[in-house]
Amino acid sequence: MTETRKVPVCINRSSGTALRNEDVRAAVVDVFAGTGINPDVQLCDGAAIAEQARRAAADGVDLIIVGGGDGSISAAAGKLAGSTTALGVLPLGTLNHFARDLGIPFDLADAAQIIATGQRRTVDLAEVNGRTFINNSAIGLYPVMVIDRETQQKRLGRSKRLAMLVASARTLARFNHQRLTLSVEGKKAQLDTPLLFVGNNDYQVALPTAGRRETLEDGKLSILVMRSKSRLGFVRAAMRALVGRARSDDLVHLPPVEQIKVDSRRSGLPVSLDGETVVLSPPLIYKIRKKALTVIAP
Repeated sequence: MTETRKVPVCINRSSGTALRNEDVRAAVVDVFAGTGINPDVQLCDGAAIAEQARRAAADGVDLIIVGGGDGSISAAAGKLAGSTTALGVLPLGTLNHFARDLGIPFDLADAAQIIATGQRRTVDLAEVNGRTFINNSAIGLYPVMVIDRETQQKRLGRSKRLAMLVASARTLARFNHQRLTLSVEGKKAQLDTPLLFVGNNDYQVALPTAGRRETLEDGKLSILVMRSKSRLGFVRAAMRALVGRARSDDLVHLPPVEQIKVDSRRSGLPVSLDGETVVLSPPLIYKIRKKALTVIAP
């Protein structure tokens, strides 16, 4: 008979799978049957997930499992960083980029098997002004799109995908640039850009692997800067990048760094962090946190 251990499981009640499955708690219990894990399942919001992760780390709990999208996983990761508590990931969101790059299958039962039988790995996190992110952060057009998308979801009840399509069209219609000063290793450069992207480890740009990372353990930030463009020029540059034909005047891929400072004359900058948007006061200090998070992965 397989010995079982009780493990806390926090499921984001607003995740895509939870919304589609009224009895997601029972489904999670079922997939862990016979694995040696007795899941103590709770449906939580983002703040509750972060609090449960904080308590687990403070109490020295060996493992906590979080089910949701990248925002849910990021909320937990920020509280587990630097601790010995491992994070098990159930990819229940819309995109699940972090789970994908870890090699965790999207099927619920398969993901549960990985958590039960996988290995403990330490992977990198990134942060800006003390706020942790697992995937990426952006300044410029993308945070504006996210704000618009979230407003539509709350006020009009639109799906995430539909709201993002509408937000993308509106943001392009209001196309503008940010004037930023970048400081890396004592060197400064001022630029106007519609989009600054900071990734936790290196991101692929061209299809078919656009948006993917080969590793989460390289200890570097990936910095992409879109050169100043018109609205049409921006769209064309984005398309060229996707098909692997980016020109030197489209996108600047800075050498990987461990830290970068981003300054602006504005008192507050909308900044996206793993698909959520916050307003931060410059200067923004981006840092890599090497091997700060323990995860269960293949």
